Amino acid sequence: MKSFTHTTDPVFDANRTYTAIDRFLLRFIRDQRDLPFIHLTLKITFTLWPLAILLFIPGLNNVAWWTAAAAYTFFNNFVFKGPFGLMLHCTSHRKLFIQRYDFMNHYLPWALGPLFGQTPETYFAHHIGMHHVEDNMPEDESSTMDFQRDSLSHFGRYFGRFFIAGVIDLVYYLGRKKRKSLARRAIRGESLFILACIGLCFVNAPATIAVFILPFLISRVIMMVGNWAQHAFINPEAPDNAYTNSITCINTKYNYKCWNDGYHISHHLKHNMHWTEHPAYFQKTLQEYADHNAIVFDGIHFLHVFVWLMRKRYDLLAKHFVNIGNRFQTDEEVAAFLRERTRRIPIALPVAA
Repeated sequence: MKSFTHTTDPVFDANRTYTAIDRFLLRFIRDQRDLPFIHLTLKITFTLWPLAILLFIPGLNNVAWWTAAAAYTFFNNFVFKGPFGLMLHCTSHRKLFIQRYDFMNHYLPWALGPLFGQTPETYFAHHIGMHHVEDNMPEDESSTMDFQRDSLSHFGRYFGRFFIAGVIDLVYYLGRKKRKSLARRAIRGESLFILACIGLCFVNAPATIAVFILPFLISRVIMMVGNWAQHAFINPEAPDNAYTNSITCINTKYNYKCWNDGYHISHHLKHNMHWTEHPAYFQKTLQEYADHNAIVFDGIHFLHVFVWLMRKRYDLLAKHFVNIGNRFQTDEEVAAFLRERTRRIPIALPVAA
């Protein structure tokens, strides 16, 4: 285990200087701290869309097609997927563009999202309309409570349910909660994406698979892996407490690449907190993390957590556990504590009125 000293995760530099292009771009956005999102959006637009269009060009020779497909897959999954996914997350909570250019807020979910397998509107409806409302409790259709969270077979069941019936469950939930507008948005986005993929398969099936279907499959897996790890450790006595049903990962390169996504506890505490504020807020409220026996890891991110849980490597998790408030004396005590927090918590499904 580790002792906490400080965080090295990204914060906003109020003394930074802007180029003329930056000053032009700042005219369009609500918060200067989100300027990196514009830079990322432009990089993705002028990298992935040209490659996607190239793959659909009829008569392209095999060498050129496979080269473009390999480049598209590499940039999509290994360069842009994480940063885009968490940019979409941040801009779902806090709009990117000012009111005058509000129509541009549709660009990420509708123009770029499908390239990453993010069906338009579905992510917003799920994440804002359900997940943050229910906070991993029983009515959250993506809740991890009812699963043994260090079991690969249980994760398989969890993923299978989400992949096969996730949107149906989401729409049913939104209807039950009288959030019909969000339900319609989810249905519209999911349906249009599926219909577009079917139609494009008649135009160019290999290109459709490479550009849309494969990223869709990968994204669904990644989202469920992430949510599982973020809510893998739950105190059964306080499952509705963000300090005890979420985790935080600090001092990791992942936070630089994915906009401080590791601060999942504070994100659930303050949904609309700007991504640059999480490190300072964490240090300011450190005593509350100690008081609630919160789980914080140093130097690893959610994928480490997921893989080590599936391998039941509590020894590795314990080595990266931050011993806030000196609650534990040995790694063995930490491992036992973590193992206890992954036990299945049976939940009763909501009954329709």
